Amino acid sequence: MENRPLGRTGIMVSSVCLGTMTWGSQNSEAEAHAQIDFALDRGINFLDTAEMYPVTPWLAETKGRTEQYIGTWLAQGGGRRERIVLATKVSGPPRVQMARDVPQARLDRKGITAALEGSLKKLQTDYFDLYQLHWPDRNAPMFGERSFQRLADVPETVPIEETLGVLADLVTAGKIRAFGVSNETAWGMSEFLRLSRERDLPRVASIQNAYSLLNRTFEIGLSEFALREEVGLLAYSPLAAGHLSGKYLGGVLPPGSRATVAPQFVRYDVPQQPDATARYVALARAFGLTPEALALAFVRSRPFVTSSIIGATSLAQLEANIDGSLVTLSEEALAGIEAIQRRYPDPCP
Repeated sequence: MENRPLGRTGIMVSSVCLGTMTWGSQNSEAEAHAQIDFALDRGINFLDTAEMYPVTPWLAETKGRTEQYIGTWLAQGGGRRERIVLATKVSGPPRVQMARDVPQARLDRKGITAALEGSLKKLQTDYFDLYQLHWPDRNAPMFGERSFQRLADVPETVPIEETLGVLADLVTAGKIRAFGVSNETAWGMSEFLRLSRERDLPRVASIQNAYSLLNRTFEIGLSEFALREEVGLLAYSPLAAGHLSGKYLGGVLPPGSRATVAPQFVRYDVPQQPDATARYVALARAFGLTPEALALAFVRSRPFVTSSIIGATSLAQLEANIDGSLVTLSEEALAGIEAIQRRYPDPCP
């Protein structure tokens, strides 16, 4: 397992990150602990979670359970905290009601402080290695929205500079080592970088956006920021919510799959997706690979990717996803991927 720098922080993270958003709904506490142990044995030191997890499905009675499960694993001691790079996220409006019992909370001092203290308590730790803004406070295209045509910020929108000032204080207090953004745009990234330079505020370390064979929009503008500014991508949904495994082709809905337990995820329900997916599945098989290996190995191989976030509901699936991520694709396989991309450019942004 390769370790890569997390921005300019000096923190080194594994090039495969263990995602956790099914823990507490599709996975039990014991299963969550087993996954962490297995991932560590395979060289993964990076865990990603969020205050609002689990979300498969999202239910009021289970919110925060994922962090609690990681916290009980950490509480067993034995140097466990020092063995992992721990990342979590604070939710932005208007979806904050899904994460916290804080009406109208935003990414201001009150909202971030409440989220941070709650997460620290659930995770039974004194600090986070990476604290991420789950999505912008302002109105911005995200979660599959293709365009941005007019400003629609509400008066309560918190300026990026204000949010950054709160994060700076948390760094000074030792409660976070670094911060990152998620579901962010090129404009937002440029603002975070500009303000850190001009106001001597902490520098953004990472960006966690969706990236997969079905969604390579990160390459259009954000990849240049990632490479020139050393703000690498933490790629989520590298299997496009499971679609790139091919298991949903032909309208199949396997029992217990994400499509059946979390129908709110409609990002990949677009007309072009099945045809594109079928071609990637066929390409993988032509090269003697599983569809998962083709998809995961491609994401991990991109030079602007710091870490690819994988998730699983079983140890067997986790092992397969780790193994698939570590495959080296041939030039012929990469050429085949590009041919499909030209025919079906980013059907699921």
